[in-house]
Amino acid sequence: MDFDFSEDQEQLRDAVRKWVDKGYDFERRRAIVAAGGFDRAAYTELAELGLTGLYVSEDNGGLGMGPTEAMVTLEELGRGIVLEPLAQTLITSATLQTHAPAALQAAWLPRMAAGEAIVVLAHQERAARYQLNRCAAQASESAGAWTVTGTKSIVAVGDQADAFVVPATANGQLALFLVERSASGVSTQGYVTQDGSRAAEVVLNKASAQLITLNGHVALEEAVDIGIASVCAEAVGVMDKTLAITVDYMNTRKQFGVAIASFQALRHRVSDMKMQLELARSMSYYATLKLHAPAEERRRALARAKYQLGVSMRFIGQQAVQLHGGIAVTDEYIVSHYFKKLTQLDMTFGDTLHQLGEVSARMQETAGVFA
Repeated sequence: MDFDFSEDQEQLRDAVRKWVDKGYDFERRRAIVAAGGFDRAAYTELAELGLTGLYVSEDNGGLGMGPTEAMVTLEELGRGIVLEPLAQTLITSATLQTHAPAALQAAWLPRMAAGEAIVVLAHQERAARYQLNRCAAQASESAGAWTVTGTKSIVAVGDQADAFVVPATANGQLALFLVERSASGVSTQGYVTQDGSRAAEVVLNKASAQLITLNGHVALEEAVDIGIASVCAEAVGVMDKTLAITVDYMNTRKQFGVAIASFQALRHRVSDMKMQLELARSMSYYATLKLHAPAEERRRALARAKYQLGVSMRFIGQQAVQLHGGIAVTDEYIVSHYFKKLTQLDMTFGDTLHQLGEVSARMQETAGVFA
């Protein structure tokens, strides 16, 4: 199998990396966190690069690209621990393009591709414990119009987004709806999360909604799997930069008159970090390549990938903190923010323990990573 990236993909990577390095430095990120964890101007800059339209077809004003281009992009955004929710845009644009009626696509996809509208997935509920089939939100129809009642938690930029993709139970089955934040019956309470990004509790009280699909469970599984692949790619970028910062620190920090990078025991620990990074990278590739596989194969692959990424994220984050010493847990030093980002990514779309259970439940007769 050829794992080389095309020239276009490398050019995309280079463009995103240049923007991160020049346009999204640590001081800008710190200012965005202080202002609430989201900057519409920074999101607009991502749109100007065409990134918000990666998954949107050219007919709707997007680039019509696929999972590999998304992976390349998110790795680079991970290196800069970018706060703006591009992954959410990829998830919802793919969901609308695959499952929504033509009229709903025409109303939202061009605006999403242009960065004029932000649509995020609002699927988490307090009692669900990552189980997609547990949904307390209820939808009802009257005279052809739908309303949704329920509460969704930890919704990315929930008090800033223009609309939500919301799963709700309708007539005994899970369905997906689009709910505008400005609709009657919608209230939000925003807050800053552990890694500095913004989220919100979203309360829907007979909120007006537009039906995306009545086959909501299938569509939601697809959306979450795109989210898992996005998290894996972003985490690889975060870990790659975390390792680079750690190596740079070890080459600078001196003990007993020499750089601590010369100590053999510490060099072995850095080697272990590198091995975990490359294992995570290969599983991120695996996740991306399996996004178009049949549903059962895809779900099994994404659970395996997210589990391994969780193990790698924990190891690299903890080793980076230990190799830095006390400075690594101070807010003033950048590696603490990378550690917090890794911790939050581990819990996004199912933590390591949950994914281990998914892997176990989906094991076939021949156990193994690629069975």
